[in-house]
Amino acid sequence: MAAAGEMLLEARGVEVTIDGIQILRGGDLDLRAGELVAIVGPNGAGKSTLVRAVSGLHRPSAGAVSWSGRELAKMRGRELAKVRAFVPQRMPVPAGVTVQEAVTIGRSALLRPLGRMTGADRAGVDAALARAGVSHFADRALTTLSGGELQRVQIAIGLAQEAPVLIADEPTSQLDLGAAIDVAGLLRKLADEGLGALVVVHDLALAAAVADRVVVVHEGRTEATGLPNEVLTPGRLSRIWGADARLTAEHGRTALHVAWLGPTA
Repeated sequence: MAAAGEMLLEARGVEVTIDGIQILRGGDLDLRAGELVAIVGPNGAGKSTLVRAVSGLHRPSAGAVSWSGRELAKMRGRELAKVRAFVPQRMPVPAGVTVQEAVTIGRSALLRPLGRMTGADRAGVDAALARAGVSHFADRALTTLSGGELQRVQIAIGLAQEAPVLIADEPTSQLDLGAAIDVAGLLRKLADEGLGALVVVHDLALAAAVADRVVVVHEGRTEATGLPNEVLTPGRLSRIWGADARLTAEHGRTALHVAWLGPTA
């Protein structure tokens, strides 16, 4: 586990071009151990592209990314698996696979080719199941789980890598309110335990509730970074999201107050 406050990830001026189209024009972010950073922005802003680029899943065409001082461009496969775990928006749900088996597959990212699971590996799987709160249904098939349960399993798969950083791409986007609160609470708990968590979020009120800092991405660039109440201002909500809205936070509760309908004649 990294020391509290240790710099784990630094990215500056990241650009990504896919099929000749520039998606990201200047992405900046950083992440420290024990911190939850939420990345927000309108649809198509480049949020997911940014986290996939710093994860090594998209090759940046420009910019600099480093993990604990080591350049991303010089890192490969197993080395990347040791510094970050990536939780995608949707996981495949093959028939006949149990939760235990899925998390065990996640652990395989640390094994050498043709390597066998050791006692330490099995202990790592059990610890990941426990940290994600899914041990009690480890023997259930993935196809029997609810959306919230599946998301917890995805997080457990990431935790099985024992990396200091967990990156989650829109982990609450398809969940109902209760399940979204449950998953967000889990991510906050993991950060409080020392993990660095980088989370793409659509729900601005949720981002403000759980994040230490918010990164606003707009038109392929990092627009602002800071405390939620500093960056999610009425002016920025209007300019970027086109919304007449304001964010409030009181007594541990957040709310996004939106003028849904314009004035009537």
